[in-house]
Amino acid sequence: MSSSSWNLESKPVMPNRLAGENSPYLLQHAENPVDWFPWGPEALQRARDEAKPIFLSIGYAACHWCHVMAHESFEDPATAALMNAGFINIKVDREERPDLDQVYMQAVVAISGSGGWPMSVFLDPDGRPFYGGTYYPPQPRFNIPSFTQILQTISRLWKDDRAKLVESSQQIIEHIHRSQFLPPSAAEIDPTLVEKASLRLAQSYDWKDGGWGRAPKFPQPVAVEFLLLRSMAGDRMALDISNHALQAMARGGMYDLIGGGFSRYSTDDRWLIPHFEKMLYDNAQLARVYLHAFMITGEPFFREVCERTLDFMLRELSNHKADPDSAYLSFFSSLDADSEGVEGKYYVWNYEEVRHALAAAQNQTELSFNLDPFELFQAAYTFTEQGNFEGHNVLQRKADDQILSEMFDLPVSLIQESLKKINRVLLGVRQERIPPGLDDKSLTAWNAMALVAFAEAARYLKRDDYLEAAKKNANFLLRSLMQEGKLKRSWRLGRALNAAYLEDHAALILALIALYQSDPDLRWYTQALHLTEEMLKSFSDPDGGFFDTGSGQEQLILRPKDLQDNATPSGNSQAATVLLVMAGYTGSSEWRHMAEKMLASVQEIAAQYPTAFANWLCGLDFALHPSQEVALLAENSHPITRSFVNILWQEFRPYTLVAMSADQPGPGSPPLLLDKTRIDQQPTAFVCKNFTCRLPTNDPQEFERQLHGQSS
Repeated sequence: MSSSSWNLESKPVMPNRLAGENSPYLLQHAENPVDWFPWGPEALQRARDEAKPIFLSIGYAACHWCHVMAHESFEDPATAALMNAGFINIKVDREERPDLDQVYMQAVVAISGSGGWPMSVFLDPDGRPFYGGTYYPPQPRFNIPSFTQILQTISRLWKDDRAKLVESSQQIIEHIHRSQFLPPSAAEIDPTLVEKASLRLAQSYDWKDGGWGRAPKFPQPVAVEFLLLRSMAGDRMALDISNHALQAMARGGMYDLIGGGFSRYSTDDRWLIPHFEKMLYDNAQLARVYLHAFMITGEPFFREVCERTLDFMLRELSNHKADPDSAYLSFFSSLDADSEGVEGKYYVWNYEEVRHALAAAQNQTELSFNLDPFELFQAAYTFTEQGNFEGHNVLQRKADDQILSEMFDLPVSLIQESLKKINRVLLGVRQERIPPGLDDKSLTAWNAMALVAFAEAARYLKRDDYLEAAKKNANFLLRSLMQEGKLKRSWRLGRALNAAYLEDHAALILALIALYQSDPDLRWYTQALHLTEEMLKSFSDPDGGFFDTGSGQEQLILRPKDLQDNATPSGNSQAATVLLVMAGYTGSSEWRHMAEKMLASVQEIAAQYPTAFANWLCGLDFALHPSQEVALLAENSHPITRSFVNILWQEFRPYTLVAMSADQPGPGSPPLLLDKTRIDQQPTAFVCKNFTCRLPTNDPQEFERQLHGQSS
């Protein structure tokens, strides 16, 4: 039955068109009385045929306010009847279709001054937006009209003053088109601008609570990454800010002290009460920045946060626990904020529950140490009978290990071991609860971020289990998301859907190169090179940079080209880094020049708005720093090789590119390896800058001196 044949009292008696979709978010709405369409030709043609406006709703599975609006409006038969009578209704998962999300989010921001999810946009039958916002309540409140009022007003205007709506849509499109392009900038990179960006981050930093901005407060891992890089150039303030921010976020609240991993953001300035959804991309980026902070500072706490975050990702955001023997590891997209319809219920604690659990564990000798575990727990964490969140407790550390050591007159090591045991007990208790919903689709770009984190942690922390996870994840991506040589965006239950976007290509290239440096399998490099060539072929903009959609993908009202880094780095900023890295492996001056041109075009705005262009700033830092290439002709198992590798990765080396081959390099090998021969048939190292190499060596001590720029 078509939507046009329903009257205002009717409702469907069977699932709507979303029942056949693969996205968990779309499937959440398959039982709505709304006659939803997925985005596609059928929906757009129906709008043209029936001369109806389109209501486009964009969200994602872990979005709390998406659930709220669905319950209040989309599950309500009367509201659904208004929608079905007056509109063609389209539901989109923003994670599957970032192009639609990007284009229409720009429209909503242009219309209302702000954006977010759920996104609610009204379009003409050709897809041109003329009105939009985010969440609309079922009744008017806080100067926000109700959703039914919006529907009724749009229906009346569509009938009585359609020309005005169409004129409005054209103005919005022109505004979006102008915002995609920056004015011409300097022809060359200005080294002073990264210093200005670092200073601006320092000036806007919240020294009281940590981070940038006011609540809701987001973690900004790439901004911290940029400051860590600046600290390596001697910027002490950058190091102090990085250390303060990372310590503040990991005290708990937004960071899960019991199970590891980070929530999406903090609803307060103190990182205490989180918005409880957990996203793969946040945790991948945060694990990596804590790893880098550990390598730079030597602070064991940063290593612990990194490892517990990676372990959380394996335990709760992957297929590893369900199928540990599989050769393919996929990472899922997110965990919901809600369980049993209540936000945060899975994560919070009440007084008697913890007291009883720890007493029971102590009686069963799970907690066998000479102090009261509940007393230690209360001393370590914010924890009261009244609670700090709706009568329950969100845990945050209030005393560090050293203070607890002095308080209980016990060694720090015993305090640490005791708290680990307490956490294991409480994690077991929590795992008996009804868990939050899992969005079990796997996205290429987000999996690639996880792959980078595991590959780097494997080599810097000497964790073979993390290397195994990285290789399995790469195998999954190259098997399941690569179809006939073309990359796909999304995979779930054996189905790969939607052509991949610029961010997918760029993120996967960087991930495969990160893995290649940890595991010198030539396959990782050759796939990265293939994807680089595909990126250049399908996404390049003749005016510079890259479009976010490939040349063969669906043409929307405009071809998006996002430059700003958001919760994840923009495709363009990642692509610029790809060109720098791959130029380092291939010696391509053309790729290097393209990257520098892109970086120069955004450097001034990046210095002015550093949190919004943080990944561009990391790219600028990489381009400005003298790169170092290392070629190893060596077998993995040889003692000299192991010495080379240990020397290489005992320090953080963000500016070093490594290529390795056990055999004489042949066709398909990185040019960095070609025309090089071993000394006395022994493992041999070549330390180079811009493909100009120092004398080869098979002496580990000489190799270490060369890495540090010293003469023998």
